[in-house]
Formats: sequence, structure tokens, C-alpha cells
Amino acid sequence: MNTLFAKLSAALLVIVILMGSVFFVAGRINTQLYYEELTQRLNAPIAMYVTGQRDLISDGVPDLDSLTDLASHAMVINPTAEIYLLDTEGNILGHGLPPETVMLERVELAPLKELIEGSATMPIRGDDPRSGSTRKVFSAFEVRNDGRLEGYLYVVLGGQTYETLSRDIGSSYVGKISFYVAITVVLAAAIVGLLVFGLLTRRLKNLSEEVNRVSDSGFEQAPRIEPAVVDGDEIDQLARSFVSMSGKIKEQLLQLTENDNLRRELVSNISHDLRTPLSAMQGYLETLIIKGETLSEEERKRYLKIARRHTVRLGSLIGDLFELSKLDSA
Repeated sequence: MNTLFAKLSAALLVIVILMGSVFFVAGRINTQLYYEELTQRLNAPIAMYVTGQRDLISDGVPDLDSLTDLASHAMVINPTAEIYLLDTEGNILGHGLPPETVMLERVELAPLKELIEGSATMPIRGDDPRSGSTRKVFSAFEVRNDGRLEGYLYVVLGGQTYETLSRDIGSSYVGKISFYVAITVVLAAAIVGLLVFGLLTRRLKNLSEEVNRVSDSGFEQAPRIEPAVVDGDEIDQLARSFVSMSGKIKEQLLQLTENDNLRRELVSNISHDLRTPLSAMQGYLETLIIKGETLSEEERKRYLKIARRHTVRLGSLIGDLFELSKLDSA
């Protein structure tokens, strides 16, 4: 997991999974919105046709028998439609459904007015009396008697029958095939991405191995890579820099080795040169000590001058050795 390929592969898998999930969810939402808009546009006239068949409200009194009969006929044509009769305040006056299945007593009228007036973009969702919290597309039309508004006919499109069918289809063969296809597409994208990353990082991996090989050899071995001379990418530029750098490092190492050999030779020469004036000076001084009384004044002065000359030479050599030691410590 410490390699660049492994990190890129992990990042790619995460991105592919996230993008696949996002596209899957977005596709489901888009499909749902498309279905709702299509359903609402195709079934928008249902409420108008039903209200045109009979007078469902007369002088504020709902005709529930007629409503039940019309609801039965409508559900034969469209089994997912659920019909409700509302008063002018949105209160449910009647329906053709089992009473225990209806949870709401009132429906919000604002979405109905928007649909009837055509002032909003579809899909427009309204309250679903059988769920309480879910909002669904619908068809609606005014119920009038002698031009007076008596209430509204409210047709929920995609009721519980539709929900049951949707769940069955989701667990059916087609639903499973769709899921498998989505998984296959995600895996195919991941595999293609891994192959592409492998090709892109192969040169970088080769360059890394070459860097390790040359550095482990102490830069004695030359790089065995040939980067592009012109029009190369960042990896080619990095390879050219490494080849140039390794050559310079090798030259510097050779220069350091040569300087070290020269230093050792100089130290050896200075050590040898130190013995000559030191031995000569010691010999003349011992002569003066041993034969000092038998030597003439002129001979003693000559011996002292010779010894002094050797001390000067010795001091000069010691000074050179001191300067050399300072260069070594720098």
C-alpha cells in the first residue's frame, strides 16, 4: 500500500464506487421524475372526465354512490388511480377505498390549484391520504354546480397498487439484471482504470528501481535508462535530471578520492621531510654538548647557525602541516 500504484488504485476504486453510486441514485431519481411527469401529463384529464360524467356534489351534499361507481370504473382503466372527493377547504368528503386505509381527513389545496391553473412545472405532488406523509403526482379538477364551486375531485396517480408493483419489479429478474449490469459497469471501469494506472506508473517504477540500484552501488554504476531527448513528459524530465545528477555525483566522488590520495601523499612527504631537519639539528646539538669544550668559538657558532637553520625549516614544515590539518577539518 506504500507504492504509488497502490495508492492510485485505491483512490480510483473509491472514486469509481462513489461515482457509480451517485449515477445510480441520480438515474433512479431522474427515472422517477420522468415517470411522474409523464404519468401526470397523460392522466391529467382523468379528473375532468370523471366530473363531467355526473354531478358529484349538489347543494353541498356529496353523491357518494356515484363517486364509488365512478371510482370503480376509473380503477378498472387505471388500477393505480385512487379517487377522492374534496370540499372547498380540502376536507375529504368521500372515496372508493376501504375506510381504514385512509389516514388523512384533509388535503392541502395549493398543489391542486397550481395544477388546475397550469402555473407550475410538472411533476406537481400532492398529499397521499393513504400514507399520511408521502406526496405523489395527481390529477385534479373543480366540481361545479350551476357555475358555483362545490369542491374538487382529487385523483392520486400511483397509489398503493403501484407501490406494490414497484417493489415486485425491484426484486424481479429485470431488477436483478439491472443491478448486475450496474455492478459489471463499475467493475469494468475499475479494471480499465487499474490497467491505465499500471501503464502510467510503470516507467516511474522502473526509474525508482534504477535510482535505488545506482545509489546502492555508491554511484559507481551508470544509469541504464534512456529518457526522451525532446518532447518528454515529467517522468522523462525526472529521468534526465537523475542521469545528469548521478554523473555529477560520480565526478565529485572521484575528485574527493583523488584529493584524499593527494592529502595522504602530502602528509607522508611532510612526515619524511620533518625527520631530516630534526635529525640534523639533533646531531649538531649533541655535538655541541659532547665536544663543546674542545671546539673553537668559530666552530660552535657555525654549529649553532646550522641548527638554527634546521629549526626554521622545521617550523616551516610544521606550519604547512598545520594548514593541511585546517583544510581537513573544514
